[in-house]
Amino acid sequence: MLTNSLSKAMAELEEEQVNALVKELLGSGVAPLEIVKALQEGMVEVGNRFERGDYFLSELVMAGEIMKNTMDILEPHLSGASTEHKGTIVIGTVKGDIHDLGKNIVIMLLKGAGYNVVDLGVDVPKEKFVESIKETNAPLVGMSVLLTSCQGALKETIEAIRAAGLKPKVVIGGNYVNEAVKNYSGADYFATTASDGLKVASEVFGA
Repeated sequence: MLTNSLSKAMAELEEEQVNALVKELLGSGVAPLEIVKALQEGMVEVGNRFERGDYFLSELVMAGEIMKNTMDILEPHLSGASTEHKGTIVIGTVKGDIHDLGKNIVIMLLKGAGYNVVDLGVDVPKEKFVESIKETNAPLVGMSVLLTSCQGALKETIEAIRAAGLKPKVVIGGNYVNEAVKNYSGADYFATTASDGLKVASEVFGA
């Protein structure tokens, strides 16, 4: 399968091959979301290699660059023709965490599906989440976290939102998030892939 080759090329950081395979897959009519999924699988492997000490920070940065460039190729194919917004979603990476790759992919998919997305960026303090939810009245908030050390920030942010009397649904996203992290932080949903995030949005907005 070409998608398997794409995941492997992504994991091996073979930029030219990644770009060539993405174009080939698009040309042969493979759904853009399938291509994103294959790239994400490659990125998960990059993360695994980093944790094992086979890859270092420079490889992580390089993987991020390859992914960013590839998403530039894919973006026109992911953008939906929908001109009518289905609703507003606030998204940010929690305080202490500066990873934005997963967040940016989710934002692109959500925008493509017709949602209005307010991107708060990375290392976002809880006050900024609260302020943005008040301003936009968004019924759904996405929090991205990749560092296990930032679980406390996740919990504090959700507590601050509730303490302010705000009741949006909260989805947390990241490689390691699971039911236990969701329960600990007080989130309503968790997502480990960008397409999971899209499913949550569909459920919340009923669209």
